[in-house]
Amino acid sequence: MSAAKSGSGFDIQLPRSLKAERRDDIAILWLARAEKRNAIDDPTVFGIEAFFTALPDAVKAVVLAAEGEHFCAGLDLGELSERDIAQGIAHSRSWHRAFERIEFGKAPVVAVLHGAVVGGGLEIAAACHVRVAETSAYYALPEGSRGIFVGGGGAVRLPRLIGTARMMDMMLTGRTYDAAEGQAIGISHYLVPADAGLAKGIELAKHIAGNAPMTNFAVTHVLPRIAASDPAAGYVTEALISAIAQGDEEAKARLKAFLEKRAPKTVRS
Repeated sequence: MSAAKSGSGFDIQLPRSLKAERRDDIAILWLARAEKRNAIDDPTVFGIEAFFTALPDAVKAVVLAAEGEHFCAGLDLGELSERDIAQGIAHSRSWHRAFERIEFGKAPVVAVLHGAVVGGGLEIAAACHVRVAETSAYYALPEGSRGIFVGGGGAVRLPRLIGTARMMDMMLTGRTYDAAEGQAIGISHYLVPADAGLAKGIELAKHIAGNAPMTNFAVTHVLPRIAASDPAAGYVTEALISAIAQGDEEAKARLKAFLEKRAPKTVRS
């Protein structure tokens, strides 16, 4: 285990496969196992869960990035050899807990993707709220050819992004999508040149951090649940969270600034 990056502002022990740093009101978490193409092992999963659970309240957005040539090549398959069925279920649930801390954690998360975004790497990306892809990124779900099945929440999150039929094709045939194709089918939100991903991710995270906290909470915690609910329940929930967000003192101040033409204008990205 190692501490988060010296002077980073985090009081947390992380495995050597993760590094963290603080830049004002945003944090950057690095997958730092480049020699293994950032393949995910158990210490990394537990470290991800610990990092997002202990995220300081002052951090308003997180960038999830990766060292080396690849974002993440998925599960470290060396960990599969000795697990029985019960242990396999427990292992999958540990991934679920960790990635739920990303999806429904304290702050919105921007993923910066490059190179391999494969298997569990794609599952991590799907748990993030905004995805920036560099042109080197490529996506695959090779579990079918390896006799396994997704276990990190991919069966829930990925069909919402790309559709069940497309996910079935990726798993059954081993189909790989490049960065442009991934952008077209909805995996990434932004596509940028090589080595431009981190700067774009930080730019977006800073913008997100500047939003009203209650609005960010509504978008990341409530919107997905409204989308998954029946329409009648969704309308009621929407009305409630809309009233709560608008009633927040910061929201009132921002609306007043807008009406008095003191607020910054919306610009196209």
